[in-house]
Amino acid sequence: MGVHRYVTYNGAAPTTAALVKVATGTAIKTMLQIATPSTRMIQLVSWGYTLDAVPASAGEVELLQTDVPATTGTAHVAAGVMPLMPGIPASLMQLGAALTGYSFTAEGTTTASRLFDAAQIPPTAGATDLQYDYEFPEDYRPVVDVSRFLRVRVTFGSTVNMSCYVVFEE
Repeated sequence: MGVHRYVTYNGAAPTTAALVKVATGTAIKTMLQIATPSTRMIQLVSWGYTLDAVPASAGEVELLQTDVPATTGTAHVAAGVMPLMPGIPASLMQLGAALTGYSFTAEGTTTASRLFDAAQIPPTAGATDLQYDYEFPEDYRPVVDVSRFLRVRVTFGSTVNMSCYVVFEE
């Protein structure tokens, strides 16, 4: 197998405890970030999120590539970027507090970005609006360039809790 597929969530990899949802806050916030090294691009396969409540005001969830990292987050460890097949080597994504991680409190100063997908959440959302899963068609899978940052980012006027994930190939 020449391509390796991984999944990562906005939380520590579940072991003896379940995945913990993260509060979105009331301003723009990066919930999950993946930092590509200078030697490797990634191709996106799918992504999604689940909210635990309807936000009191409209919000938006974005999947985008940026040129600078969000900073001041919780760093993923290697186990947080999980291979989807047995025997696959660890991901080569950069790990660290301003690299691959989750729940970032500072956005950085982005000067160039590419939006891959976005979903708006109205405050009158029904149960189906609280979960979103999208698999990119094989011929339309976005590629995140080397030395870039893939983010799942939210902008909500009221706090709700969120779990999100990205599946990618490297």
